Amino acid sequence: MNDLQGLSPEQIERISKARESVIDSIGKNMDLYGITLSIGHLYGYMYFNQGPVTLDELSQTMGMSKTSMSTGVRTLLDLKMIDKVWGKGTRKDLFEVEPDWYQNFSDYFSIKWRKAVEGNMAALSKTLKEIHSMKEDYAGNETIYSILSIDEAKIEEAIKYYRWLLKLIEALENGKIFDLIPKEE
Repeated sequence: MNDLQGLSPEQIERISKARESVIDSIGKNMDLYGITLSIGHLYGYMYFNQGPVTLDELSQTMGMSKTSMSTGVRTLLDLKMIDKVWGKGTRKDLFEVEPDWYQNFSDYFSIKWRKAVEGNMAALSKTLKEIHSMKEDYAGNETIYSILSIDEAKIEEAIKYYRWLLKLIEALENGKIFDLIPKEE
């Protein structure tokens, strides 16, 4: 980490050990986000780095292959936890951490939850149409009609939940969640 230049070896080691402890903790906690330990360590390293880095620099520092590093960087880019930035005088891609953990949380969960909600809502809507069709087909059969009505009610409750979850996702995306639960200053 280039901000340690000019320090004594002892100072560098003490600061590095303190940072490594946090980086390891970040890596372990990223499991909550469904992110591997190595990608969590990558984010932690970038968090402490002073300025943007290239894939080559990351690969060398982390001791990982460029392919693994590229996969990790792509994952963090997709989750909006790092940004690709422009650097004067270099043709290599540069990457920089998004240091706002509140924004990282909001982006991560809104991306993941929206994808899940859209898939589940599509499945529920399709099933609801099928239930309506079967209710027409079996209108004279009270037993089947009753079963389908119960299933229909359960699906409608699930749809209500997913509409609520979409509101939560929107609150994360537009920042209104912080009106309800303010960031610490």
